[in-house]
Amino acid sequence: MNTTTTLEYNTNQEPIILKEYGRNVQMLVEYLRSTTDVEKRTEQAHTLIELMKQIMPSLKDANETNQKLWDDLYIMAGFDIELKGPYPVPEAEVLNKKPERVPYITNRIKYKHYGRNLELLVLEAIKKEDPQEREDAIIYIGKLMKSFYGSWNKEVIDDAVILENMQSISGGKLDIDLEKVKEDNLFERLYKPKRKPPRGGDDDRETRGRNNNNRNRKGGPRQQRRR
Repeated sequence: MNTTTTLEYNTNQEPIILKEYGRNVQMLVEYLRSTTDVEKRTEQAHTLIELMKQIMPSLKDANETNQKLWDDLYIMAGFDIELKGPYPVPEAEVLNKKPERVPYITNRIKYKHYGRNLELLVLEAIKKEDPQEREDAIIYIGKLMKSFYGSWNKEVIDDAVILENMQSISGGKLDIDLEKVKEDNLFERLYKPKRKPPRGGDDDRETRGRNNNNRNRKGGPRQQRRR
């Protein structure tokens, strides 16, 4: 007796609309659509919603989550199903609407090692009309620039270069007497690099100190030879 088995591959079936629920839920939605009685169909839909909660345990709580499940049911039904559900039928146009494109920042940073935020600080400093407030802002920005430059290049930069860069960023609107900056060290770095401990660390220093003390108590190597 010859028997033939017909295999049905997923590639021959209708595509799954919401893959997170799987093909079985999609087939149950299609079964709902075949039910002619609206009351019975709605009752079956409630049961299916509970099943969807089990499949997606992270969506069990909260009323807005329940509404999402009902919206997903309508989506899987292609919005072609009549139900007396607890929520209004979602609009297909709203759900299928593509999100608005977020524009990229096209402003080019003049000096990458200073960053965009420092350029914004320069713009704020330009707005200050009080001379003392503006000078304080210039000094603070100069300190930041020197710190950022040192972190980027691991080198010490001259205050004249810092001031020149600041004038370039501000379009010549921020300025301060360079001699005053150098004399009072106004652009001193805010963040100083940490000094590395001597090779061997504190433990070695303590060990060397104990050895020296022991030698002194015994009179040292030379005194031992004389005895």
